[in-house]
Amino acid sequence: MAKAKILLIEDNRAEARVTRERLEGFGYDVLVAAGGTEGIRLLKTEKADLVLLDVVLPDISGHEVCRWLKLNEDTRAVPVIMLTVKTAVADRVDGLHAGADDYLPKPYDDVELNARIYAALRTKALMDELRRKNQELSEMLERVEVMAVTDSLTELFNRRRLMAIVEKEFSRMRRYHSPLSCLMVDIDYFKGINDRFGHQAGDQVLRQVARVIRDSVREVDTTARWGGEEFVVLLPETTRDQARLPARRILERVHASAIDAIGGETVTVSIGVADCADPVVDSGDKLIVASDMAMYEAKRKGRNRIEPE
Repeated sequence: MAKAKILLIEDNRAEARVTRERLEGFGYDVLVAAGGTEGIRLLKTEKADLVLLDVVLPDISGHEVCRWLKLNEDTRAVPVIMLTVKTAVADRVDGLHAGADDYLPKPYDDVELNARIYAALRTKALMDELRRKNQELSEMLERVEVMAVTDSLTELFNRRRLMAIVEKEFSRMRRYHSPLSCLMVDIDYFKGINDRFGHQAGDQVLRQVARVIRDSVREVDTTARWGGEEFVVLLPETTRDQARLPARRILERVHASAIDAIGGETVTVSIGVADCADPVVDSGDKLIVASDMAMYEAKRKGRNRIEPE
């Protein structure tokens, strides 16, 4: 195990030498600074596990140094033990107000010095472990939150997350009177793909089509798997006429993509386009329904097309 490194900030050379020898005798690595400015400079380049800080320094007070340490993100977790005379109650109180973790009255003996340092380092180790666990928990929670709103097969948003975004965008559209469009994209003859090549091949088709859709729209657009072989694209600030451009891009790119899982064959999609300009579309749900109806019209007219044209 690596030795703990202690920074001693002490302007009295004789006391600094004696304290350093004691600390090295306890098995610590020791850095020494003769003033507050030098101590801060050292802490910017050297990673210390603990700071022993004299209250009275020639340049800036130990209290100011302590405040700097506790306000600095890189050093706020480093424990600080203030060194002061026994009778200076005000110094000890000021040090604690500045953020000091402990104080050690002068003169101090080896047993008390080592005990205070050990206790501070033990507390630091426990706090470091707690921070690490909290970080792991935060990352795990973030992953769980992502999984809760993501379709595991295609890595697009799932239906639940989509509907939350639809309602939010619909409210924004009403408030600012801005356009909002929706595409319903359905893979043509998908059941036949599963029947001919198997469900694993069908899954590969879904993943590839999902990638094409995601890569064919803007970052501000929302792409989601609606269910089965259906996908939805929500396009804010976009009229129905404008939405035909990304719809055309999706249609052409899907048809141009050879899929290894089905022997290099290509698939086609049918796309329905709807927007909120239609008076019938008075909710987010009805916007989805309108795009779905348009998609079925594209199916009825022969597939591999966009409706309305």
